[in-house]
Amino acid sequence: MDQLGAAVKRAVAGKPGVRLKALPLCAVLLAGGRGTRFWPRSRTRTPKQLLNIIGHDTMLRQTMARLESLVPSRHIWVVTNGEQAAAVRRELRNLAPSHILAEPVGRNTAAAIALAATHLARLHGDALMAVLPSDAYVRNIARYRMLIRAALHQARTPGSLVVLGIPPTRPETGYGYIERGAPMAPSLGVPVYSVRRFTEKPAPPEARRYVASGKYFWNAGMFLWRVSTFLENLKRFLPATYGALGELAGAIGTRRYDSVLRRIYPRLENISVDYAVMEPATRVRGPSRVSVIPANVGWSDIGSWAAVYELLAEKTGQNVSAGPLCALDATGNYFWSPQKLVAAIGVSDLVLVDTEDALLLSARDRSQDVGKIVKWLEKKRRRSLL
Repeated sequence: MDQLGAAVKRAVAGKPGVRLKALPLCAVLLAGGRGTRFWPRSRTRTPKQLLNIIGHDTMLRQTMARLESLVPSRHIWVVTNGEQAAAVRRELRNLAPSHILAEPVGRNTAAAIALAATHLARLHGDALMAVLPSDAYVRNIARYRMLIRAALHQARTPGSLVVLGIPPTRPETGYGYIERGAPMAPSLGVPVYSVRRFTEKPAPPEARRYVASGKYFWNAGMFLWRVSTFLENLKRFLPATYGALGELAGAIGTRRYDSVLRRIYPRLENISVDYAVMEPATRVRGPSRVSVIPANVGWSDIGSWAAVYELLAEKTGQNVSAGPLCALDATGNYFWSPQKLVAAIGVSDLVLVDTEDALLLSARDRSQDVGKIVKWLEKKRRRSLL
């Protein structure tokens, strides 16, 4: 039997009559993104999740805080990359260093989640696993926690794959969508629907149709399942990745781990978990095992400086500034210059971000294009600014 399957089998066999509620609850935070649209604050070693974009704490610490009453800190894991691992360890000093997993190369979310699941299977045999992004904003934390509990309850059933879906507020073309199917039995009083399909980022006409139908949710990348369920699906739909990580499982806790990880990880498929596991799982014959729970929690992926402005502005046309501001006939601007006085005269709907070595000035509705500046810097080999 393969290493991963053996780990799960040993855990169940060693605990006759084990009840589902006895499964340990673990959270895996994905923290390997660069956040290029937040340049010049966001850099290779200090990406979006390690910045205090909204509020005083970093996005990563805010994500940890939302889990305080749900998941013990000893059961929280973070998947990041080699360039950011040291900064993540400094940011999360209360987390065991062994729970911060560094990918030697980026291989998208399917591989990152599978890496964490491999460690959880080796440690626990089986567990409930909440997979969450580390750089999103949630306004209604109490409701978020309630829905996570309901989703975890739903995910206890073997074979169940659960995703939280964000009710769309606009025909956004930058997100994937989830189409709901028939209602399922509620979980802890919370509505649950089968998932008919996952869709790619739509063109504007499709996005408008999705929102008008009332049957679609934004896919925010919040997944819940048993470790054994995920690994069974990984074995079915992504067998090469499953097999490679089965080899890694035997090296966990040994001196060989780092060398085996560096050898096998570049061979893993570079694909998102949505395309690799969730989409094909919805096409399996029989009763649906993939479900979505609507999550109206004031969520935002904070994908641009304009999104930051929209979250912080309390009224239309308000100027938002991180530092001292003198504004004359200026409206709708976002300024990030904590130390310097910003004097704005007769300007509207701008973004200004001032750092020690760079200054960004953009129309607010063009802030999605900041990533193009990063690509230009890469092309010019301006590594000191990356």
